[in-house]
Amino acid sequence: MLTSVAMAHEQLTAQQVADYLHMDRREVEKLASRGKIPSRRQHGKIVFVKSQIDHWVETQMHELGADRLADIERGVSAHHGFDETQPLLTPLIPPGGVIVPLDARSKSGVIRRLVGLAADAQMVYDQNDLLKEIEDREELCTTALIPDVAMPHPRHPLPHDIAASFVVVGLAPSGVPFAAIDGSLTRLFFLICCKDDRTHLHVLARLGRMLEERSDVDALLHASSPGELMETLEAIERRTIA
Repeated sequence: MLTSVAMAHEQLTAQQVADYLHMDRREVEKLASRGKIPSRRQHGKIVFVKSQIDHWVETQMHELGADRLADIERGVSAHHGFDETQPLLTPLIPPGGVIVPLDARSKSGVIRRLVGLAADAQMVYDQNDLLKEIEDREELCTTALIPDVAMPHPRHPLPHDIAASFVVVGLAPSGVPFAAIDGSLTRLFFLICCKDDRTHLHVLARLGRMLEERSDVDALLHASSPGELMETLEAIERRTIA
């Protein structure tokens, strides 16, 4: 069996990428030929690296529609043996893993508060390492890709710094400058920390599907307590996978 590290560096053919992302092989090849998806030529053939494909999906997720996200989740689930019909995101939120309101005025303040929340929930072994990885990831490009929403996460999985894969959620009703791509303030934050790349991509795809409808985002933004926010998330996820 491949380890998570080996799987991250796994080389894929165009057909394997197509199967993984539930796409047509010709579409994958067209994207590669136009430089729209990371690839390289090896012995005259186009090859892909799984970790690079995962990162590409992550950065493109805000532009993908619900149907494409659902297709991607199906492909990822089949590749890794996940059950796409079961709740995924909400079971990863530990008790005490939601904060409303989140009191922070800056990007770094938001990240510190969310990491502290995870530490209070006994999910983090090394807060400093986790903070650095998240900040390094934000320096690459912002994770505030959906209006009003950011999904900060480490640059790489940290299997030895966290107790288990988890998600913690914070709502800052007044908004925080988080380098959103449209320049707006960000109010809803999902800190995603997974022990391996496969869980990470699955969580991102599921969350992207859950936030596709603006009315669902608005419902989350209007939550007045951690309990209400959690109940709303659970309802959205149940409807998403129904």
